[in-house]
Order: sequence, then structure tokens, then C-alpha cells
Amino acid sequence: MSSLKSNKLFFNFGGDLAAGLVVFFVAVPLCLGIALASGAPLFSGIVAGIIGGLVVGVLSKSQLSVSGPAAGLAAIVLAAITDLGAFDIFLCAVIIAGVIQLTLGFLKAGSIANYFPSNVIEGMLAGIGLIIILKQLPHAVGYDRDYEGSESFAGIDGGNTFSFLADAVNFITPGAVVIAVISIGLMLVWEKVDFLKKIKVLPGPLVAVVVGVLLNELFVVTNSPLAITKEHLVSLPVPASFSDFFAQFALPNLNGFTDSRVWVHGMTIAIVASIETLLCLEAVDRLDPLKRYSPTNRELKAQGVGNIISGLIGGLPITSVIVRSSANVNSGGKTKISTIFHGTLLLVCAGSIPFLLNKIPLAVLAAILLLTGYKLAKPALFKKWYAAGFYQFFPFVVTVAAIVFTDLLLGVALGMIISIFFILRENLKSPYFFQHNEHHTGEIIHINLAQEVSFLNKAAIKLTLENLPSESYVIIDASETLYIDHDVLDLLKEFREIKAVERGIRVECVGFKPEYKIDNTLSRQFVYSEGTEPESAMVVNTVPRRRHRELIGKLVEKTKPAEA
Repeated sequence: MSSLKSNKLFFNFGGDLAAGLVVFFVAVPLCLGIALASGAPLFSGIVAGIIGGLVVGVLSKSQLSVSGPAAGLAAIVLAAITDLGAFDIFLCAVIIAGVIQLTLGFLKAGSIANYFPSNVIEGMLAGIGLIIILKQLPHAVGYDRDYEGSESFAGIDGGNTFSFLADAVNFITPGAVVIAVISIGLMLVWEKVDFLKKIKVLPGPLVAVVVGVLLNELFVVTNSPLAITKEHLVSLPVPASFSDFFAQFALPNLNGFTDSRVWVHGMTIAIVASIETLLCLEAVDRLDPLKRYSPTNRELKAQGVGNIISGLIGGLPITSVIVRSSANVNSGGKTKISTIFHGTLLLVCAGSIPFLLNKIPLAVLAAILLLTGYKLAKPALFKKWYAAGFYQFFPFVVTVAAIVFTDLLLGVALGMIISIFFILRENLKSPYFFQHNEHHTGEIIHINLAQEVSFLNKAAIKLTLENLPSESYVIIDASETLYIDHDVLDLLKEFREIKAVERGIRVECVGFKPEYKIDNTLSRQFVYSEGTEPESAMVVNTVPRRRHRELIGKLVEKTKPAEA
């Protein structure tokens, strides 16, 4: 089976190259826009994109994740550069962030990603999808006031996402609208027509870019009023020579390592970049049609090395980025070849043919991202979580709304808080709840503890014990348990020694490890004789009624105090 999958991935080589080309087109304006928003040299965004593709792409074991400068770090980077007063000193903070991330990878801190709830991760995807749509609509009509790659609700000059949309109506560029509409139409046709869809080396977004460039060149040559002017095109720095190109790379001022502020900014970047990377990695794994899992600790190490190198040669901080990664998935990428190829194109094309790239209308790239955003925020995703019930849907929709109206990290944080609240609430709703009128005095009740009993289970266990019928026989079984929280152990001891005695409840224990310091008064063989053992742990059940009298008799006889 694995060899068959490998063969399929091998034959997708052309598709990976085509996907990498699409990611490259998307990455160019995003790299430039994020650098602009960060108050850094424009080329520093391209450097980060190159390192994200070539270095992180090679070192990471994620097949689909694409790394580069992240919009979520733009405000942090801008504040750091402003505080430190020089970009070359700021580069030391990027190096420090990389070293911290590398250390976190060796400490296996990436395992925290396993605790991100599915509804929050998919809420993040839907939220980013809506942001892409809302942010790219103005670019699609030729209103390019906000920088490319912006994800924050608050925009430049005191505006916000919705004010930019409203303003865009008054600043429509007809040529941009025409090209955007044609581009969207072409890509939709490419997805619907079977024989076109099978041409993996010629994806729809690539066709849209070529057609968009040719159309605008036609408008310019014919002096058409639809011609798109320079401010609505990609604006990559154009070096006069290769030496000028390499002169754009910057070296860090090593004196920055003696400044305590640099270390604070480095730690901040490391924490935020690591969280964004882990969130993106989890989200991309969900988008992967082959359902592969990416090793999170390896990713932190790769990101750490990437940020160290980026800081050494004048690049912005790097994270795994959902916009580029989802564009990679949607364009048919299957392996990391697409990521590495996009980084190679950034390096080669930025140095050799930037003047050609500067002919690409931003409206074409907006069209590509609009379709990407729609695929991330499909109505089917909302229907799926709505059908899952209120406790699943509410954290999902809160995450979506919070991301749209704040930013990625705040939105995910709020979604996590809501999810944890519901988890605690669900733990209070114990499936073990007993009502007195449903049970008879003398009944034997089994409480089977799960493999892991954490403090989150304390409320449920407490509620269970409080509602046990008086004068009953209770067997608490920890035979399958690997870990019991200290607070839960104290609760069980207190119940057995005090509460149960007060209510006339006979408590027997089975399977507790010696280190728990709870005496086992019964053997598992006695408790579950003749096929009465329950199939699953984590349940509370009663012995079938036909066995009540027999087992109660045995239990009473076994535990009866000796006569004086």
C-alpha cells in the first residue's frame, strides 16, 4: 500500500511543480506586503519567502505546509523595529527567535498541537477563508489601499476590513474588475472541465495569471481606458545587476545581542511564530487529501533553523502560513517539492526577471486568493459543525467571528477558552449520575476508572459518588488505569473513609497500584466472575439483577467482621 502511494506521489511531480508555481505567484505580493506593513525593507519579505521554501521546505517533514513571512507577526515586527531603531539590530532578535524555536523542538514542545480541538482548528480555517475574501475583494476591484497579506481587522490609517470594502465601491478600477472576473471564470472552468482538470502541469491559476498579464498588456498597447497602472501591479524591487541583487541581503549588527530589548523581542517572536506554525500545521494536515500527519517537533526545529538563517541574511521572521499552504493544497500539490520549487522560483525570478513579475495585476492574484478563501470557508463546513451540536458548533463559530474581527491568535485563543469551558461543563454532566429512586438498597454498583483520570474528571467523579444510593455496595475498579490525578485520589480516599461510612455505603477497591496508597479489598477475579466484566472502562454499571443476591451474599460473607 505504501509503495502504491509512493508511486502516485512520484507521478504527481508535474503537478507539484505547477502547484509550486501558483504558490510562487501568491507569495510574491504577500512577501512584499507583509514587509511593507512590518516597516522593514521590501526585499526582507522576499528573503523570508526564499528561506521558507528552500530551507524550511527541505528540513520539514510536512509535505504541504509552506513557510514564509506571516501577517500575524507584522505588528510585532513593526513595534520591535521601531523600539530598536534599526533593522540590522532587529535581525538579532530573529536569530534569537530561531534558536529558541530550535530548542523547543528538541524539548518536544510541539506536542502541544495535539491539544488543539478540531472545531477550533476548522474554525481557524473558515475564519482565515472569510478574511481572505473580505481583504481581497478591494484588490479585485483595483482598490489597493491596504497592504497585501493583511489579516487584522484593524487596517492602516484607522480603517478596518469593512470600511475598506465600503471605500472600494468609490475607487473601482474597471480594468482590474474585468481581469478579476475573467480570471475567476477561467479557474472555475478549469476545475469543472475534466480534460482541463487532468492537465496537472497547467493549473487554472497559472492560466489566469498569463491571461491577466496578456490582457493588461493589450489594454496598455491599445491605450484602452481599461489599462491597469503601475500602482495596481506587483511591485518587486528591480536590481540593476546581480551584484545589486545580492546587495539587498542584509547582515545583522551583532551588537544587538548585548541589548536586553533584543532578547525580549526575540522571545516574543519565538512564542508567537511557534504557535502560529503549530496551528497552521494542524490545519494543513486536515486539508491534506492523503490525511498524512506532520511531526510537530521536527517542524519547530525546521522553523528554528529557518529563522536563524533568515536573521543572518536580512529576512523577516518565518512561520508556516495557512494562505500559501492552502493555495498549495488547492493547486494539487502532494509533496514538499511544490514548497521547495516555490522558494527556488522566488530566488531565481527575483534576481533575474523581476520586471516580468511586475507586469502581474494584483487583481489576478486577488482572484486566486478569493477562490482559495471560498474553499476554506465553504458553507458545508458550517453545516458540518452545526449538525455536530451546540457544544461543537459554538466554539467553531466563535473562533470564526473572533478571527475576522480581531486577528488569528486572539481568535484561536477565544475559541480555545470556549472549548475548555464546554469540556469542563461536559465533565460536570456525568454519565454516571444516579437517582435514588432508580436503585435498590443492597445493589452492587461498579465504577470503572478510565486509563487516564485527570483533574478534569474530578467534578464528574465527585458528582457520581455524591449521588450513589445509601446502603449500596460500590466496587471501584482501577485495573485499567495508568494514571490517577492526586486530587482524584484524595477524593476517593475521603469518600471511602468518611462519606461512605456516614451513608452506610460499603466500598471495595480493585486494581489500585501500590503508589496510590488505596488498599485493594477485592480481587478482580472475584468481582468479575462468570462473564460479568464490563466491556469498556470509563463506565459505571450495576451487576445484572439475576446476579444481585448471589454476589451480595458472597460479598457480605467475605467482608463480614469476625465475631467476638
